[in-house]
Amino acid sequence: MSGGYQAGSSRGGRIAAAHWPRVGRSDPLVRLVTRLVTAQAAAAAAIGLSYSRRHVPSIIITLILVVALLGLAAITRSGSHAAWVLASGFECAFIMFGLIRFVSTRYLGGTLFGMITMGVLLHPAVARAFGGIAAQDELGGEALPTLGEAAAAAIGDGAPG
Repeated sequence: MSGGYQAGSSRGGRIAAAHWPRVGRSDPLVRLVTRLVTAQAAAAAAIGLSYSRRHVPSIIITLILVVALLGLAAITRSGSHAAWVLASGFECAFIMFGLIRFVSTRYLGGTLFGMITMGVLLHPAVARAFGGIAAQDELGGEALPTLGEAAAAAIGDGAPG
């Protein structure tokens, strides 16, 4: 069968698991983002636990944050567009939480790493790697429509302004 779905039978008449194509998992930029998020979790754990001064709520917040970052790293391994959107949103929230915590308690643990990761996520090549969108030179020289052309096509007008 075409379309990327392959199913077969194994011994004993049981149906083997389906083999879905992995969208961007082998892309080096997806692996880079996954490694950055994992390193961010390690940095947040090291900084947060070393400066917690045995304050139990601070330790619990740090551990929750580390578990969330490791979960995000596992999700970004898929390389799907939804993983990119989730990672971008989470990193934005993490940066805002870190900046508020910095203003209130002068604690910066991992916020700079979050800013670096967010900068990498917003790079167009990384967005293409997660979205499966081909670059312009991969489209065979065909340019993508401009905003005006896309709006005119959506309205039904053949030629833009």
